[in-house]
Amino acid sequence: MVDSPAQTRRSFSVRPTAVPTESNLFEAIAGQAAGIEQNIGRVISGKGRVIRLAVTAFLAHGHLLIEDVPGVGKTMLAKALAASIGATVRRIQFTPDLLPSDVTGAPIFNQQTREFDFEPGPVFANIVIGDEINRASPRTQSALLECMEERQVTVEGTTYALDNPFLVVATQNPIDMEGTHALLEAQRDRFMMRISMGYPDEAAEQDMVKARAHGEPIEQISPVVTLKTARDMIEGCQQVHVADAITAYAVAITRASRSHQALRLGASPRAAVHLVAAGRAYAAMHGRGYVLPDDIQYLAEPVLAHRLMAISPASGLEAAAQLRAIVRGVVESVPVPVPIRG
Repeated sequence: MVDSPAQTRRSFSVRPTAVPTESNLFEAIAGQAAGIEQNIGRVISGKGRVIRLAVTAFLAHGHLLIEDVPGVGKTMLAKALAASIGATVRRIQFTPDLLPSDVTGAPIFNQQTREFDFEPGPVFANIVIGDEINRASPRTQSALLECMEERQVTVEGTTYALDNPFLVVATQNPIDMEGTHALLEAQRDRFMMRISMGYPDEAAEQDMVKARAHGEPIEQISPVVTLKTARDMIEGCQQVHVADAITAYAVAITRASRSHQALRLGASPRAAVHLVAAGRAYAAMHGRGYVLPDDIQYLAEPVLAHRLMAISPASGLEAAAQLRAIVRGVVESVPVPVPIRG
């Protein structure tokens, strides 16, 4: 038993012993992931961390929520990620009048057969870009719940499987902006990560203005990995070793959030699952076949913060900053596993 968290804030200094030896696999994933990041960076400049987290969510086969004020590149990031992968992509513009059937599809009467045929909606794609998702009504937002969790759609008693991989990349504006609805707690919990773009620095903003003078940069990028390669990368990340101590560490962090005095809703068990899955992908992106405590610490904010509810919430983007600060405090309070040297 450790005496205090401060005495244990360090990472594994040696490679754990029970780790798969497929080093070439993880080196390949790291190289391919770097290629995707560089491709996105041609469109989104000065946002290396944001891009890396977006790629991490994809490789962890998790859904991604991008929240920020209008005009900072949320949709552009989603499009660039989709354009970097040779996969089917559909975009849904969420509006107040959008219906659930506009997302999932609906039975259409066939005049020739005199029967109803199911017409798939835009959710039937590898990557679904949900633009301004919180402008739609809660009823329409609910149409994504089954899609995101079970990767299937049920319409009038018939279930249809979605494509593999299936990833929702959604953008949303701060809740205090006009015409927005708060995302359902169940839907927020289905997003593996929430990230914020933030304003670019001065140099990056100048580069963006210059690039737009010659057309849209997004039209100049092409896929750097095929759909098969993307599937192999996702499957490869699932082979990353997670020591029991790391699993216990991730669970301890999520459980600690549930007793935090500033929160009325802590992280769910699904959050712990997502945190470990993201840790696997992040480790593979660094060419490692094992997860470190550093990986869990780095990913805790984007994976956990959007699932929490404060007792005295702030407004707008300040609320997101408040919850990220709480997550940092929770992580600081949980002892880090001590490395075992073989």
